[in-house]
Amino acid sequence: MQTLRLLFTALLCLLITGSSFAGPLEEVYDNTLSGKVVDKASHQPLPGATVYLPDLHVGASADAQGNYTIKNLPKGRFLVEVRYIGYAAFTANVNINGATTHDFELSETLIEKNEVVVTGVNLATSLKKSPAPVSIIRRDYLDQHISTNIIDAIARIPGVNQLTTGPAISKPFIRGLGYNRVVVIGDGIRQEGQQWGDEHGIEIDDYNVGKIEVLKGPASLVYGSDALAGVVNIVPPPVLPEGHIKGNVAANYLTNNGQVSYHADLGGNLHGFSWNVFGTQKWAHDYKNKYDDYVFNSRFNNTNYGASIGLNKQWGYSRLSFTSFNQNLGLVEGERDSEGRFLKVINVNGEEQEAVADNFKSYSMNLPKQKINHQKIVWDNNLYLHNGGRLGLTLGYQYNQRREYEDVLAPDDPALRLRLKTFNYNLKYFFPEMAGWQTTVGVNGMQQQNRISGEEFLIPEYNLFDFGVFAITRKTFNKLTLSGGLRFDTRSLDAKALYLDEEGAPIAEPKDGGSTKFTAFDRNFSNVSGSVGLSYEASDKVVLKLNAARGFRAPNIAELAANGVHEGTIKYEYGNQDLKPEVSTQVDGGVEFNTQHVSLGANVFYNHITDFIFSHKLLNAAGTDSIPAEDNEEGYSAFKYEQNTANLYGGELMLDIHPHPIDWLHFENTFSYVRGTASNATDSTKYLPNIPAGRWLSELRGNFKKVGGTLRNAYVGLQMDMNLDQNNVFSAYETETPTEGYTLLNANLGADFVNRNKKVLFSLHFAVNNIGDVAYQNHLSRLKYAPENEATGRMGVFNMGRTFSVKLAVPIDIK
Repeated sequence: MQTLRLLFTALLCLLITGSSFAGPLEEVYDNTLSGKVVDKASHQPLPGATVYLPDLHVGASADAQGNYTIKNLPKGRFLVEVRYIGYAAFTANVNINGATTHDFELSETLIEKNEVVVTGVNLATSLKKSPAPVSIIRRDYLDQHISTNIIDAIARIPGVNQLTTGPAISKPFIRGLGYNRVVVIGDGIRQEGQQWGDEHGIEIDDYNVGKIEVLKGPASLVYGSDALAGVVNIVPPPVLPEGHIKGNVAANYLTNNGQVSYHADLGGNLHGFSWNVFGTQKWAHDYKNKYDDYVFNSRFNNTNYGASIGLNKQWGYSRLSFTSFNQNLGLVEGERDSEGRFLKVINVNGEEQEAVADNFKSYSMNLPKQKINHQKIVWDNNLYLHNGGRLGLTLGYQYNQRREYEDVLAPDDPALRLRLKTFNYNLKYFFPEMAGWQTTVGVNGMQQQNRISGEEFLIPEYNLFDFGVFAITRKTFNKLTLSGGLRFDTRSLDAKALYLDEEGAPIAEPKDGGSTKFTAFDRNFSNVSGSVGLSYEASDKVVLKLNAARGFRAPNIAELAANGVHEGTIKYEYGNQDLKPEVSTQVDGGVEFNTQHVSLGANVFYNHITDFIFSHKLLNAAGTDSIPAEDNEEGYSAFKYEQNTANLYGGELMLDIHPHPIDWLHFENTFSYVRGTASNATDSTKYLPNIPAGRWLSELRGNFKKVGGTLRNAYVGLQMDMNLDQNNVFSAYETETPTEGYTLLNANLGADFVNRNKKVLFSLHFAVNNIGDVAYQNHLSRLKYAPENEATGRMGVFNMGRTFSVKLAVPIDIK
């Protein structure tokens, strides 16, 4: 570790004194990109169009005549993205050498065909050149649809689902895999916040988002262990063009749970110095549905904020960002009396007593509850070298504190407290383009320290060190793009012992009458990952893709060593120290077909995983639930982790009908399906747990660039969300139960309101989810396994009912 610290100290010194690489900067880096952005048909200028280089985090805005200029650029070949509202984005690879001129022509259309991908690749590329399947949604999509958290916002992407514990807690599942098998990236580093837990959500603000990219399939090549199923990359808003100060003020209200959200942000860029600040507050009381009425203790509140500063100069760029995510949320246990009324525990003269819950519309918190605080600092640097190469260094520090409160007699004393400190590092060298090959080598990983306290203990304290070295390359041969690479990873995990006295308090050494809660152990994991893929543009309408990847995932601390009640998941968990790493081999194939009238996409995959880790319920000698007595007053059933060989297969089908010349009309349909089976299993253990049901999403939408003299970018849509029956479940030991299918209808409409000068005054969005107020349980809802409602005979708690939403956004634009 001391050697590693010295290495990074030396690298930081190189960044600070970067001019020593190149001699006089004004001679080496005197490169600019300038030109004009116009309408392709009329050749009229498009003032305000943005020209952006994703790899360099720098851009410009076109002036009234459509002219733009970007200074302080390195020599080389870079992807340039050009955007303007109401026009299809344009992307092109531009060779920058000295004073470079490049004009852009944009086509007026409401169909997006030229998205830029930065996830899972060494350099930014267009979506059609990425061999791995990637889905992208932008800020305007998030504004137009109802969501209660950041993962809920992306759960409509085909192949993407969410495991939920109420409206505040969502975990991403990609093609049937979740938890530590999905890596979430925020601000350029992997998000680390006890993501092994069912009731542990993602600590990223859903307003501080520029776009979200979801890569489906093993991505261990770039991100190391845990990216077995894919990656969710939450990209913050880009740096503003030179000479601008812009911001936004937004408010949102949801009727079902009274959710109120406020957000404000402001940023600027002057002479290469950029800055940004934001803040978000959110409150929600208990939600309701037709069967349960109000679901007690499903309330939550958030207070999030952050800031960043950056500098773009001839030597490169450096950017420092800070975010703070703070959330209080109730944990739904689902206990009810014989009449089906939810119960709560109260303090009556120093004694615990049950009472009928009655304050469903209150925004104050009840017990049990969680309190999460997540602070993150990221320092992102890019140094331009005299030979045309680049050196990138990203350092991050995260502090995640998660506390659970459940004792009404001591409401301020956490029963469970987890403190996770993570140091992330990522060093890359981007070689100059050689014979068309774009190659990147690097090292990345993390150092982690987890500490525990409180009255209950679920996982032990541990130290973790993760290190990986990789090489990625890519080349385009006319219409064929080939990419691939190799990676080696090693991870060491040192778990600490914990001894308890007769009262359950930690002690230094085991004593008579005491007990061993956790035993100490060391585990080391290493593996080789790789991928190779191609994208072939068979014609201007057809793109073919094929990708093969090998990834791995080391067991997490809960799978190895859990021993205790997992409050939010309603179960008692046992770890297994003998677990081996999961190894995945996946093949993806896809085809994309685009014409003026129809867009069609199809992807299929097969994923073979050796030593797949899952938990199942334990039974006692009598064949009934095994219910540990220790630290288990609630009487939760016991679950233990084990392994088997798994096979997952399925795919996604997308069809968008947009008949020309009425390009404003869209009829979009997506269908996704995944099936997961275990090898050499019995009928009850044949299927893997937590596999989502087949899903058909259909939307009829109209997009209108202009409506009269007041409205711009108007839209109206009607959506159908059909989830099929899921009967292929891991039914052994009553671990999982089948789920009935359901169909939801949703609708939305909105527009930008402009003044006479076509400047946006404000944006207004209306939406309604579950128009028919259908009572349903999603197969990946943990509340489905809450106790039975004795008054109705229905098991568990149902999802949210009908919800109306109104959102107002007011832009701030200061030149």
